[in-house]
Amino acid sequence: MSIVKRAVGRLVHRGWAYMREAAAISPGSTGGYRFRSLGEGACIAFPVGAIFGEAWIEIGAHTLVGERVSISAGMGPGVDLGPASIVRIGRGCSIGRGSHIVGHQSIDIGDDVFTGPYVYITDQNHVYDDPDTPIGRQWPRNKPVVIGSGSWLGTGAIILPGTRIGRQSVVAGGAVVRGEFPDHSVIAGVPAKVVRTHSPELGWHNPSGLRLSGPLTAPRPPAESLTWTDRLS
Repeated sequence: MSIVKRAVGRLVHRGWAYMREAAAISPGSTGGYRFRSLGEGACIAFPVGAIFGEAWIEIGAHTLVGERVSISAGMGPGVDLGPASIVRIGRGCSIGRGSHIVGHQSIDIGDDVFTGPYVYITDQNHVYDDPDTPIGRQWPRNKPVVIGSGSWLGTGAIILPGTRIGRQSVVAGGAVVRGEFPDHSVIAGVPAKVVRTHSPELGWHNPSGLRLSGPLTAPRPPAESLTWTDRLS
């Protein structure tokens, strides 16, 4: 490799690193003022995904939203969605790159929730009640979603409308989740079920006798203790 090519490469990498830092959305940046709330130390990494309806989105302090994460409130930009917020992400969370959070009625993500990349969370479903009308033209239904504090959502997990996940729970990668799940649940499968739970008497145990197919990712440390590079990995 020539000296010139190496020098150009260094300049490109330094420029890209500077652009990532300068273009990230933070409470003090121009883009940050569009949100209903963007807490101290929060950051939406560059490149930014599709984000609209910021006036109905709250993001807590020290939460990192990874690269190319899409967060939306409502059907599209410029729609008045009323006085209340719709998407609420707590403090100290880490949302993995390429994830989508699509809110129309209410999505509550608690504090210290971590997700792997490409997680999909929505409170709206298309319906197929009328067999003669294209499904995409039928009016969808909304149902609130709640994800309890301290939970971990594995890569590619899908959280569907009406889901309520308790505190300190684990959702396995690729799970398709609908329904209500208690605190301290390990949720896996398609459709997802509780495969492990915790009680003071038994500790972590399998309530159904089913065997897990593989190890689960260990919980990550608090967001405040991680570097941005760690939290994006």
